[in-house]
Amino acid sequence: MTGRTPVLVTGLPRSGTSWTGKMLTAGGELVYVNEPLNPQHPPGRCPGVLNAQVTHRFQYICPDNEETWLPAFADTVALRYRFLAELRRNRSPYDLARMARYGTAFTLGRLAGRRALLDDPFALFSAGWFAERLGCVVVILLRDPVSFVGSWQRLGWTVYFHELLEQPLLVRDHPHLESLRALVGCQDRLVKAVALWRAARAVAADLAARHPGILLARYEDLAADPGEGFRRLYGRLGLTWSARAQRRVSSACTAPATGAGGFTWSGLSRTAYRPMDSRGALASAANRLSPEETRRVLELASLGQDPRARPRETLRRTGGGTGRP
Repeated sequence: MTGRTPVLVTGLPRSGTSWTGKMLTAGGELVYVNEPLNPQHPPGRCPGVLNAQVTHRFQYICPDNEETWLPAFADTVALRYRFLAELRRNRSPYDLARMARYGTAFTLGRLAGRRALLDDPFALFSAGWFAERLGCVVVILLRDPVSFVGSWQRLGWTVYFHELLEQPLLVRDHPHLESLRALVGCQDRLVKAVALWRAARAVAADLAARHPGILLARYEDLAADPGEGFRRLYGRLGLTWSARAQRRVSSACTAPATGAGGFTWSGLSRTAYRPMDSRGALASAANRLSPEETRRVLELASLGQDPRARPRETLRRTGGGTGRP
């Protein structure tokens, strides 16, 4: 990976994509782009960043429907900001300030030869397209199901499976998702969150097996040992693990939590990222569900493991946040 190879960090919402993306930009070699496929504004629906119309959560993009998406994302990963397109749609004072921030970051980043980093959980199912057609190296974050479901429960989130199943190309290319059809209309948020986790886990494994540019990384491993975890990830992505990067990662991952909410404002972007004690966050995440809920999650996820166990660090290469999902 040399030159301006773009990076996509994805995974289900609340899998640590924003945190991981921010840690990868700590060395100063990447320009952070926050969730261009998010259908909510902000951070999405900003044509200066992505000049295309997002119609679904987890919008699926593949060679069969890329006519609009390919030129739009080619601009994004090349850090070409579309000022006129942005002005035609968004003109509030906030939007103008955000345009100035992103426009400046894109322009200076392009001139300095930096690479784009897209932090976008809504790109998960399209990760193969990003790897093949845009030349992205993709990091898919995987999270323990108990922590994942606990985070969604705490925020009161649910998933509407019809938004996935109404995309025929998505179901065609990822038949694992067909199993979700039986849960359309289900009111049990825990059951639906685990079902989404299982389907996404199967899709991630399949994508990594078929695309050499897709890496699987466990959120728990990065959070348990951020220094070593990010040093290895920097190496895989062709980034320099400099003293600056090490210092910034260490500072961000040992800071006290800045609030109990799920999101914060970072500059002009609403993001799930916040400085935190990453090891402490692991312990608190495991306690968000009751013992009965934890048992149900583990049974539904078919793991049968002690949720308190800490798996060994893995960063695998196999083969060849925000808004309510």
